[in-house]
Amino acid sequence: MSGATTSATDVAPTRSAVGSLVAAARYAPSLRRGLGVTMVLALLGTGGQVVVPISVQLLLDRVLVGPGPAETSRILLGGTVAVGGLVVALVANRIALFRLIRAASEGLAELRVAAFDRLHRRSVLHVEAERRGSLVARVTSDIESIIQFLEWGGIGMVVGSAQIALVLVVMAVYDVVLAGSVLVAAVVYGGLLVLFQRVLRRAYDRVRARVARSLAAMGEAISGLPTIRAYGAEARTLRRVDAALEDQYRAEVRTALLGATMFSTAELFAAALTSGVVALGILAVPGLTAGQLVAFLFLVALITDPVQLLVEVLNEAQTAASGVRRVLEVVEAPAELEDPGPEGHALPGGPLGVSLQGVRFRYPTGADVLAELDVELRAGLRYAVVGETGSGKSTFVKLVTRLLDPAEGQILLGGVPLRDVAFDELRRRVAFVPQDGFLWDTTVRENLRLGRPEATDEEVAAAIADLGLDGWVAGLLAGLDTSVGERGSRLSAGERQLVALARAWLRRPDLLVLDEATSAVDPALEVALRRAIERLTAGRTSLTVAHRLATAEAADEVLVFAAGRLVQRGPHHLLVAAEGPYARLHAEWVANTAR
Repeated sequence: MSGATTSATDVAPTRSAVGSLVAAARYAPSLRRGLGVTMVLALLGTGGQVVVPISVQLLLDRVLVGPGPAETSRILLGGTVAVGGLVVALVANRIALFRLIRAASEGLAELRVAAFDRLHRRSVLHVEAERRGSLVARVTSDIESIIQFLEWGGIGMVVGSAQIALVLVVMAVYDVVLAGSVLVAAVVYGGLLVLFQRVLRRAYDRVRARVARSLAAMGEAISGLPTIRAYGAEARTLRRVDAALEDQYRAEVRTALLGATMFSTAELFAAALTSGVVALGILAVPGLTAGQLVAFLFLVALITDPVQLLVEVLNEAQTAASGVRRVLEVVEAPAELEDPGPEGHALPGGPLGVSLQGVRFRYPTGADVLAELDVELRAGLRYAVVGETGSGKSTFVKLVTRLLDPAEGQILLGGVPLRDVAFDELRRRVAFVPQDGFLWDTTVRENLRLGRPEATDEEVAAAIADLGLDGWVAGLLAGLDTSVGERGSRLSAGERQLVALARAWLRRPDLLVLDEATSAVDPALEVALRRAIERLTAGRTSLTVAHRLATAEAADEVLVFAAGRLVQRGPHHLLVAAEGPYARLHAEWVANTAR
């Protein structure tokens, strides 16, 4: 991983609407699958509509105003052909519509999955650097804007473009001069729209950015509600949310006015084009029959309608293209954590040793967090990692579990380079319990099964019993079937950590990494929890970031970090007896505990 990351929100959009959709189709094959057949159906639908003006022209010139009396049979034949063309157009357009809607739904599901997949292949550094609301917007509201466009505007663009192309061909058959005039007018109008689109595109990009900021501000206001109330910050928070929503409102109003202006030009274009065709046909095209002029006016209507639709669609396309660009910023971002997949190396059986060789890591905005790190951890031992805040101990365990990759050096797990281990193998053999164990809005039982979805109810119950947590579970409202609420809000911080520890136990890992796993546990549960951790760490390699140094006292070896370097290591009894950082930390902890 490089030493710097770039937030997706800082990437300037460079693609046009069409370019963005073409790029998105690379990650969503369903968007382009069968597109040729759909286009043929759209052309067939347009061809059915073109039959009407041709039939009208023939009836006028050869039957109604031609020599001799009008024959009823020829009138009926012409009418039947026109109706048949409309039926063909209706059926073909309906099938094309169905195919486009299905392709859009399937393709955008693929794009959403691709975005989630890329987010999970990026380091925690990137994900933590961007506001959650903004990331959520990229895979929810941004993709919803694309879906709304493709299921309506995208269909209009496909059918409308096919209709314009075919109608121009038929016009040229009638009269090249008139057809050329219509084409020139359409090209000039289209050129003006292209210039206007650039302004509109930037406006819609600003709208999407404001929407993301509003979602982020509201998400923080909701998730931080207890803290906001505790500090009496309701008014300030409300002003912050109100300012974000006001910025979004102003951007949307300005953009809507621009879009409305562009849409109104389509009406002017249609009226001017119709008047121009009539005048040019009468004055400048000798020999033009009444039927041909009427047919030409029908054809002009078949062009002006899709042009008006295309103008309106272009308005919607800017919203969709802006959403596509924001999603592509996620999908196309470099994946710092590449998964070797099936080609990855297997880890040896049993407890896993860890080796860090010349490891260096730096966050984008500061100096080295870890530097010149060479550490050997033997398999089957219990290690405690201690140090003051900012010493690099949490970064150290994130590197060992490959939540981050080092900028320099390599990490070996069981003698295998960590970058060469498939994620499935790594997560099966290594369990990580962070400071704040995340819980899904489901039951305790299902949260425990996160590590082993195939675990039976009996195995889940056995894991709870092994850790001595039966009494705690019995005290829950519905036992293991108790709903924990969003992010575990119905449980205390200590109870959430118990679930996270039991989840790790259920996996039976060969390397267990605990990042301050007992720091939030209630005193009433701490004794039982420490006994559980003793069972959990027995017979396997464990690495525990220890805030409470009682954990370090029970470890086989203590690793002491300071300023991003390993400055001491050894058993607790030797380190506490020697002059150095650990003895000082331990003395301070004992003094604070005695108070």
